[in-house]
Amino acid sequence: MAEQLVIAKLGEGPEIFYSIQGEGFSSGVPSVFVRLSGCNLQCVWCDTDYTWNFEGTPYVHQNDQRPGYRKFVRAEVQCRLRIEEAAEAIQGYPCRNVIFTGGEPLLQSKPLVELMTCLRTLNADFRFDFETNGTRLPEAAIESFAPRYNVSPKLANSGMPVEQRLKPEVLDWFAACPRATFKFVCQREEDVAEVRAFVGQAGVPAERVFLMPEATTRELLAERRGWLISKCLAHGFRYSDRLHVSVWGARRGV
Repeated sequence: MAEQLVIAKLGEGPEIFYSIQGEGFSSGVPSVFVRLSGCNLQCVWCDTDYTWNFEGTPYVHQNDQRPGYRKFVRAEVQCRLRIEEAAEAIQGYPCRNVIFTGGEPLLQSKPLVELMTCLRTLNADFRFDFETNGTRLPEAAIESFAPRYNVSPKLANSGMPVEQRLKPEVLDWFAACPRATFKFVCQREEDVAEVRAFVGQAGVPAERVFLMPEATTRELLAERRGWLISKCLAHGFRYSDRLHVSVWGARRGV
């Protein structure tokens, strides 16, 4: 059977859309986003919990306290797409920068290699970014495309056990990869201390480290922005805003 991608569903179709990158090293860059469904982490503040928080799972999320919130019906938020269908959807946009996000895209390495191969066959100018949680090593076939990696190791504020969210051998590999940058989601002072300890231990240059506020509303983003920028200035880190939240709020497909 031909490989298929498991993709988040947006409306009646796959969540493949054209927008600007709102976070990290390529912030502001026009990009085609492909949101993969499925993740090996379940962060309590995750803003794409529809990619993993399905009915029948035991996972906890901060939205559990919100009236009317319920776990997602898998068939309503997930679809399967043939490689050719995904390539056609991506090719339809006036952009050759493709961002694989999720969920955790490296869980679907084999079909993504097929998709990248298909796209490069159509146009050699296609280039690729992976947004990953840094718990899985990229396969050699993925590395052959020389993608950029936006690595977001999870801090204690994610609610995940340290042995599940931090894989030293994987993070060491990304630290040694010049195409990888690191983005940390911060809520409080303790988070910045965690980042500093990680950076010191891994030997990652400060200019490859981004601090980003944990915020899914314009109000919370504005509240945390100034504080986190001051920490970036104090420690030489780069600041990442969430441009899509600033512009569109907590909307999908933008």
